[in-house]
Amino acid sequence: MTKKNFDDNAEVPEDEGSDAAASGPSPQENPDSAEAAAAEGSDGSITDPVEGLTVDDILNAEQTDEAAAGDAAIADAESALLNDLKRLQAEYANYRRRTEEQRHVEIARAKGEAAKGLLPVLDDLDRATQHGDLVEGTPFFVIGEKVRTVVERLGVVAYGEKGEAFDPQHHEAIFQQPTPGATASTILDVVEVGYRLGDVELRPAKVVVAVPAE
Repeated sequence: MTKKNFDDNAEVPEDEGSDAAASGPSPQENPDSAEAAAAEGSDGSITDPVEGLTVDDILNAEQTDEAAAGDAAIADAESALLNDLKRLQAEYANYRRRTEEQRHVEIARAKGEAAKGLLPVLDDLDRATQHGDLVEGTPFFVIGEKVRTVVERLGVVAYGEKGEAFDPQHHEAIFQQPTPGATASTILDVVEVGYRLGDVELRPAKVVVAVPAE
């Protein structure tokens, strides 16, 4: 049997090359493009790949009972938190008010204790003035004025003068003198001046009271 020689330079028919190119592997489609095409509806709206719902369908969907109950629970929780916040604010405001009031009380108490220590000195100054021992221009007179200035800066006020109406809540009557022509109880003489600091009475005024003779 003889071997058949093939011509290496033999031309390939043009039709056979075209068929070979046509029979090659077809281009693969992009999976993402396929999914996007499937998700996009015929009218161009976006649909959920699983449920097949558009965005408009989701937004316009009726609320279920379960969702409504969840919203109601959230609203109740928010209302409870708001009420708690208001209660805490009210408690804090009351705390600040009580603290401020207590602070003023403590300041007045401290001033009162300081002023009480000066009351005997003020009594000595009054007696020295009545006896003429404090002459204006002398060193003791200057010292006395400085002491009175300090007391006034503390807010201490003296009260109880001759001729005033007697008030048992502020005056201490050490003697009652029946006086002809007197129609009401009045202060006939002041034995010891009274002092007060704001609403706090440091010492009542000790007085002699003139009362109607009958």
